[in-house]
Amino acid sequence: MSLPADAAETSGMTVGRAASRLGVTVRTLHHWDEIGLASPSLRTHGGYRLYTATDIACLQRVVVYRELGLPLDTIRELLHAQAVDPTVALRTQRDQVQERIARLNDLVEGLDRMIRAHEQGILLTVEQQAAIFGPDWEPEGVLRARERWGDTPQWAEYAERAATRGPDDWKAIAQANAALESDLAVAMREGIVPGSAEANRLAERHREAFDAYFHLTHEMQVCLGRMYREDAEFTAYYDRVHPGLAAWLSRVIDANAQAHGIDPSTAAWR
Repeated sequence: MSLPADAAETSGMTVGRAASRLGVTVRTLHHWDEIGLASPSLRTHGGYRLYTATDIACLQRVVVYRELGLPLDTIRELLHAQAVDPTVALRTQRDQVQERIARLNDLVEGLDRMIRAHEQGILLTVEQQAAIFGPDWEPEGVLRARERWGDTPQWAEYAERAATRGPDDWKAIAQANAALESDLAVAMREGIVPGSAEANRLAERHREAFDAYFHLTHEMQVCLGRMYREDAEFTAYYDRVHPGLAAWLSRVIDANAQAHGIDPSTAAWR
């Protein structure tokens, strides 16, 4: 049906105005027209397509259905097939939306844990940390580590892993680290020489232990060993395990790095 130009203003709405009214693009309305989903009923003598009030009501239903996530084929059935009960499709879609909401809530919870892990480092209470890491454990140490390295990729990697860990996970990590430190102390007392096969195996165990936190290259391990030797806090920690352990472990790490083609004097955090 076509209308004279003066009647168009009161009897129909242009594609542009309809798109603006519905909050969709003109391209979207053209697409729905092309596939026969919802088409304008009128034309002006100049050939412009116009939507009637009934057309707009139909388009509003399409927009609502699309917001609910219904596919276009299902929407076409709802609009044009008299035998289809809209409530059946809508109830099905409601159930799917509820499932999606549940998945999104899980995602939000995961993101919240990730945020807390970036901020706190370990998602355990102070009491849980003391029970797992021992009475000498200082939770503030993790916060100091965040202040020092919080903008590094390694802290981000650490936080991503920490976000998924509970008490049992941290207990296993703590036990593995305690076993490694004990073996390091025994090896030093027994006179294991840096660069020997046994010392190199211990250096690799030390490096692999950091996979619980972040990936550690041989060069980065040399930098850690240097820090054990030069940073008073780290030196004191290892020397409590065994006197002189920090310096000995640094030499072990350096020798193992040399065996892997790394010059400890030029090693960098990379």
